[in-house]
Amino acid sequence: MERDAWFFTGFFVLMFFIWILIGGPTRPISFSGPTLALPDQLGGGTYLSLPSAPFSIGNASVNLPSIGESGSGYGIGSGSNASIPSSSSLDGVSFGTPSPYRGVVMLSRSVSGAGSTNPNYESVTISVPSGADTPVDITGWTLESGATGNAAVIPTGAALPLSGIVNSASDIVLEPGQQAVILSGQSPIGTSFQLNKCIGYFADFQTFVPPLPQTCPDPSNELQRYYGPNYIRDAGCIDYVNSLNRCQAVLTPPTNISGACQSLALKYLNYNGCVDAHQHDADFYGNTWYVYLGRTTPLWRTQHEVVKLLDKQSRTVDAFTY
Repeated sequence: MERDAWFFTGFFVLMFFIWILIGGPTRPISFSGPTLALPDQLGGGTYLSLPSAPFSIGNASVNLPSIGESGSGYGIGSGSNASIPSSSSLDGVSFGTPSPYRGVVMLSRSVSGAGSTNPNYESVTISVPSGADTPVDITGWTLESGATGNAAVIPTGAALPLSGIVNSASDIVLEPGQQAVILSGQSPIGTSFQLNKCIGYFADFQTFVPPLPQTCPDPSNELQRYYGPNYIRDAGCIDYVNSLNRCQAVLTPPTNISGACQSLALKYLNYNGCVDAHQHDADFYGNTWYVYLGRTTPLWRTQHEVVKLLDKQSRTVDAFTY
């Protein structure tokens, strides 16, 4: 046994001297670890990467990112449907699954008239930036209170409503650069609608909140355009028309003006007549819709509220708190 021990000791000593003679610790191979063939040498396939792990350089701690990690928050951007972590919340209410329209369609950051006893005074605005790539159909989307669970679905509307008839409705589509004022109450004209050059005539008969813009064509311009070349001879008509305000509808013109003047006023100085005359003007349509949810009770609380906009698949488009 002792003889075998001396034999092995001598063998290892001999191998040590041989190693020293051929380069020993100065050879490059002494510093390398075990290696694997490159993927193309192994015939391709799927290769696993190690998860991120910290290591130290001096006194500094460094974390190596895992494959696919980014430094941009939740990584939600163009073409991404990634979910915000469940720990994210709005005053304790989960944001939910982000919609593909997140960042394309936006809510205003406040509710006008929040907490009013009259839902007709409550409104929140949805907008599509002018730089958006495509129109957005918002009919069927939902506005929801994350605090109370109250919710209302955005209805259809009439892009060009007419007075005195039941208007046909279609989906509300916001073009880039357009917005929709979403009012909790009921429409004074029975439908949601897009603003236009003549829409201010409706304010003669109903109250609108916010007020309708008074952008109707000037009555004196209508007189010059539609009376005919002899209008300058009808001094009484000129005086009457100049006494009218923009968007002041004429239903019963005075009897002391000429028949031609009465006919002109009845034909053009009202909403439907204005639409007939101007609906093909390049500046006829405005960039705003008034959309009515049809509620008889308020949707939003005065404070401590979470406002959420959900698409048709109940994914969150935008949200804010107040």
